[in-house]
This record gives sequence, C-alpha cells and structure tokens, in this order.
Amino acid sequence: MPTLAKSPFIKLEDYGPTIQLEQTTYALNATTIDLSLSLVPWATFRKNKGAVKLHALLDLKGNLPTVAFIANGKVHGVNILDKLPIETGAIYIMDRGYLDYVRLYRLHQVAANFVTRAKSNARYDHCHYHKIDKTAGLRLDQVVTLHGYYTRKAYPERLRRIAYYEGNQSKKLIFLTKNFTLPALTITEIRLTRNWTSK
Repeated sequence: MPTLAKSPFIKLEDYGPTIQLEQTTYALNATTIDLSLSLVPWATFRKNKGAVKLHALLDLKGNLPTVAFIANGKVHGVNILDKLPIETGAIYIMDRGYLDYVRLYRLHQVAANFVTRAKSNARYDHCHYHKIDKTAGLRLDQVVTLHGYYTRKAYPERLRRIAYYEGNQSKKLIFLTKNFTLPALTITEIRLTRNWTSK
C-alpha cells in the first residue's frame, strides 16, 4: 500500500541542484492507495477495485505537507483545486491532471503563480517570443493566449509557454505559467527537480 513517503513530491531525495526562490513554493501531487471494497465499500474506483487518492500540498521550504485531502479514487484532481487555500504571491507546481483553465484563472485573480505541464492538444495564439539558450535544452519561450472561444473565456489573460528537451533531447516537455519574470530555465527546473528551497 502506498504511503506518504512513496509520493514523488514527498520523499526527501535530491534530484538536482537546489533552486533558491524568494517566493513560497508549493507542489501539489496525488498518490492512489488501493483498498479492499469489502472493507471500504464507499471507495469505489473500478468494477472490482477500491481506492482513494491522497492529494498533498507540499511546502517545499520545509518538505512537509501543509494540506492533505483524501478523496474517492474516481474524483478528478481538478476538483481539489477548489479546496486549496491559495496564498497571494506563492508558486503552485502541479501535474497536468490538475490543469483546468477556470481554476487556474482563480489563482491568477488572487496574484498566485503556477507552473504546470501543458496539454498536448492545446492551441495558442502567439503574442511574443523571447530569446532562448538552446544549449541548455530550451526550445521555446513565448507569450501566448489560449486559442478558442471557450478556453479563452476560461483563462482570458496571457500565459507563458516554455518548451524544453529533457534527457539528451529524448523527451520534449511544454510548460505553462503565469510567471513572466523568472528565467525560462528556472521555470523548467522548478517543475523538473524536487530539491527546492525558498529564501
């Protein structure tokens, strides 16, 4: 059975150089815990399988969970964003499973930042390109708006889109953030490494 220590954002291991950030930085992640339906009948997940999802918000300054939610295994991750206490000025790092433009716009409205993986089928209108250092693995740093009536209505403000090749250019990763001040490489390191600290 998974435990907190096995959650990828909660185990205290080094995955790269420490990043010093002035902003309070949180990582939101989930782990699925398998359960017996005969013991916990409300935890329906699949036809013959029970499970709950543990969603934890980790304060990366102390590597300790600040908030944890246990939900039915079928509950989509984006619903957890409705329950999170949002801190103005903080950075929230999250997986694609939490990507919902309406909810991200709520973070924007209270001046909170986020870094997340972009959806592969997302479409954008390009506003501005920034210079990049391709030797560092960067491939794109641009300011965009979401393309399409409903997506732009959900998140009407500009976003920053960063493309990065991980692992000797074997995997292309695309990130979305509303942070326009940190260097593009720092944004990718925030999302890729698990050894952050806040000043």
